[in-house]
Amino acid sequence: MRLVLVGPPGAGKGTQAEFIAAHLSVPKISTGDIFRSNVTQGTPLGIEAKRYMDAGELVPDEVTINMVRDRLAEPDASEGFLLDGFPRTTPQAAALDKLLADLGTALDLVLELVVDDDEVIRRLSGRRTCRGCGKIWHVEFDATTRPGICDRCGAELFQRDDDKPETIATRLREYSEKTAPLVDYYGAQGKLVGIDATGPVEDVTTRAIDALRSYGG
Repeated sequence: MRLVLVGPPGAGKGTQAEFIAAHLSVPKISTGDIFRSNVTQGTPLGIEAKRYMDAGELVPDEVTINMVRDRLAEPDASEGFLLDGFPRTTPQAAALDKLLADLGTALDLVLELVVDDDEVIRRLSGRRTCRGCGKIWHVEFDATTRPGICDRCGAELFQRDDDKPETIATRLREYSEKTAPLVDYYGAQGKLVGIDATGPVEDVTTRAIDALRSYGG
């Protein structure tokens, strides 16, 4: 089965991608992993991507898509895959469709993790990171015994800039402007399935796998 997983920041895509890919026995492919692999191995695409990243610029779609093409052509992806973090925009989705057509295949399904903005802000803004060991706690879901102090090493906890409500709100606006149109794009193809991403991780996974079963996954 060939899947794409989409959803806003804080929807739990990374966690769900691991579980769903394991259930389907297909590789979980994220753009982050692809970038790191190409840069570490010093491939021509990796060298080109690093040039943009070192300059603080976005890597052009063409480079990203060529990296994805190379990854999807590897043997372990021949029977299926789960893409996490790509595509992010409608032009990238159209390029992915063309890429897969060139490889003689197509996407089967796009899973959208659905969660409202207030829940995302609640999830992300409650995170606290330990200055000592780096463990991430949560003031509501995984609180420490003493507020502001790490149970593991006793160091101070702090809130990363990325976890502040105003930063999260900006990320959600960016998602809405750039990535949310993917929902319309794949909906028009009849490939979109929405999954309620609220509640315990296990419940979300169960809903996702139940949805896949109804589509033969």
